[in-house]
This record gives sequence, structure tokens and C-alpha cells, in this order.
Amino acid sequence: QVHLVESGGGSVQAGGSLRLSCTASKRAFTSYNVGWFRQAPGKERDFVAAFSPFAGVTTYADAAKGRFTLSSDNPETVYLQMNSLKPEDTAIYYCAANWGRFGAAASNYDYWGQGTQVTVSS
Repeated sequence: QVHLVESGGGSVQAGGSLRLSCTASKRAFTSYNVGWFRQAPGKERDFVAAFSPFAGVTTYADAAKGRFTLSSDNPETVYLQMNSLKPEDTAIYYCAANWGRFGAAASNYDYWGQGTQVTVSS
């Protein structure tokens, strides 16, 4: 069992930046794949970015490429740096983790945080 907690959400104006953090129990990010997803009101949960420590691969959704960066500086925390934010980035952002499966499908991930709200105003 992996417990995930997101933080760092908030309200910003368009063009601004936020850095989200996902903190995990058990030093999970040395061995678990991690993904960031987001869900806007009335919409499905969408993939944002993911990292596999085994493959050393980071992948991004088209909407995130060039603006968002997934990184980590310790085995318990993963960050999502979001720059040049747009109103359409407004959503609840979720961190997810899984042993084995990796990629953009939410169904690949077994463990989820509670989410953190990001609101971008125009």
C-alpha cells in the first residue's frame, strides 16, 4: 500500500506558474511508476505526465509538453512544475503510482492521492 499526498495547488493568473508536489510513503518513487492526472468539472480524468524509474522515461501529454516538467529530488517526492498556465489548465490535479504498469491510462495506476485544486484565471 502506498499513500500519496498532493500539495501546491492554488489560484494564479494566466501566464503564471505553480509547482505541485506529491509525497509518498515508503520511499515509493525509487520503484513505483508515478503519473500526474487532472480532472476538470464535468470532464474525464486526463493524463498529464508520467515517470518510470525503471526505464528512466518521462512522458507528457501534448497539452503539457513545453510547459510542464515532472521531476524528483528524493525517493519520497515528485514535483510537477507548471509554467505558462492557461485557464484551460484549471482542474483538480492527482498524483498516482503503480508497480509495473506505466503510461497514460488512469487504469494503469493503483494508488491515488486526494488531489489538489489548480485554478487559472484569465
